[in-house]
Amino acid sequence: MGGAPSGLDDLVSRAGKWLGRSAAAPRRHTTAVVADRFDRITWRDTYHRSAALRDLSDELDEHHDGTTDLLTDTFLAAYKVRPRLREQAEMDPSRLVNHQVVTSLTESPEFAELRRETAGDPYAAAMAVLAQAAALRRILERSRDAREQAGRAREAQREAEDAAAVVGEALRQAADRTDEDGTVPAPAADAVHRAIEAADAAEAAARQTARAAAQALAAAAPGLRAAARGAAAKAAEAAREEAALMRAWGVGPGALERMPFDRRARLAERLRTGRLARWAELIGRFRQMADGERARRVENAAGELVGVTLGDDLSRVIPSELANLGLPELRAVFAARYAAGELMLYDSQGEQSTGRGAVIACVDTSHSMYEAGPGGITREAWAKACALALLDQARHAGRDFVGILFSAADKLRVFRFPAALPADTARVLDFAETFLGGGTDYQRPLSAAGELLEEEFDDAARARGDIVMITDDDCGVTEEWMRGWNDTKHRLGFRVFGVALGAPRAAGDGSVLEALCDNLRSVEDLTDVHAAADLFRVI
Repeated sequence: MGGAPSGLDDLVSRAGKWLGRSAAAPRRHTTAVVADRFDRITWRDTYHRSAALRDLSDELDEHHDGTTDLLTDTFLAAYKVRPRLREQAEMDPSRLVNHQVVTSLTESPEFAELRRETAGDPYAAAMAVLAQAAALRRILERSRDAREQAGRAREAQREAEDAAAVVGEALRQAADRTDEDGTVPAPAADAVHRAIEAADAAEAAARQTARAAAQALAAAAPGLRAAARGAAAKAAEAAREEAALMRAWGVGPGALERMPFDRRARLAERLRTGRLARWAELIGRFRQMADGERARRVENAAGELVGVTLGDDLSRVIPSELANLGLPELRAVFAARYAAGELMLYDSQGEQSTGRGAVIACVDTSHSMYEAGPGGITREAWAKACALALLDQARHAGRDFVGILFSAADKLRVFRFPAALPADTARVLDFAETFLGGGTDYQRPLSAAGELLEEEFDDAARARGDIVMITDDDCGVTEEWMRGWNDTKHRLGFRVFGVALGAPRAAGDGSVLEALCDNLRSVEDLTDVHAAADLFRVI
């Protein structure tokens, strides 16, 4: 420098590399997962709908930089069907730690398992983020040094870019002052030289801080990978548990997709924290058993063969009748006998055919139903699980369902689920979670059930309803009430099934429950859902 004038061409030559940088600095991204406009809209919409996500973001932002971007990446990695990550060179240096975290997540087998529950489902993806909250806090703390180094690298990079811009501006001013012979005045040339030296120093500092950031990231990477795998495993387990919980309570994927975010979140929270939450697996097993019994009932004819009768049921035609179809001259005879209902059929006796009226579950909720049996399962849990499976049974058959919860004579709750209307999940939960306490009275719940069946008969001319009485106690009824009960039962043609839970005496010979029921069983092992299997074959 020294004050000597310089040629413009020499200055341009020296400043060439800085001119290119100042003109077109590469774009740096702050999120690692490549996302289109619709993905970003989904994330913003989910973020605004979820108070829990916003609270988590605010909490993390108080102590760390770039946490909203990390949450965005974690959500999109779980939500997108085939998430694709940017190259490290495309990332803003301050977000390289985020890139490493998301890379570790997406490369882990645990995350692949998680995505089976979350891909394409914004609610499930949001829940996956929240399930990883504790792990994300630990990751941010453990990577604090690497993040600080990355922040310094970003600042150094910006300073180098600013210095490159200063070179460009100094050169532009020098060009404006250049003489006709191409000579640049000394002050302007000195300004260009100083700007170039500053840019060289800034570039060196940027390289040094970038190396330090890379070393810090490399040192933190093993811990980040382990923490990310642990977070993915925990989120996958939470997603599986919630999906199983929804299935156990009869909430299918289609209903979940149509359910608003806030309502779904409230439902999931209620299912997780409700009185019967710990018995979701039992409820699910009851429903699976009932499904199997329904299939068995359709697939196999029930009853014991006792002879031959006449009729038109082609499913029970004896082989000699079917042989007539093989002879053209006898086919007309077969058709005539079929039309007249005179085909020879196998005759059977055994389980009765299903009813047509309402299915009514009378569930004892007296204090003694709190008692737990094998496996810690309470009598209440078994009874409610059985009742919910009966609700499914009624809906599959197009029949009304009524749940009657009873205890003492002054305590009764009736929950009606008409076949013509969807079974509202909140209403089902109200039924399942209600517990009255107190003693036990048979007359009031059974009278209420009889009145409901009579009302149904008067309104829709439907008879042959089914009442299932589930109790752990035996109590008396008056003779007058018993006569009225028998008259109502004979008139309406309904059946009464009884289940005595942990109370052999209530199911014993001569008990009141035996006198009330057409079909009675005693259940001692509350882990055994198949103790009620025959109910689902005949109801």
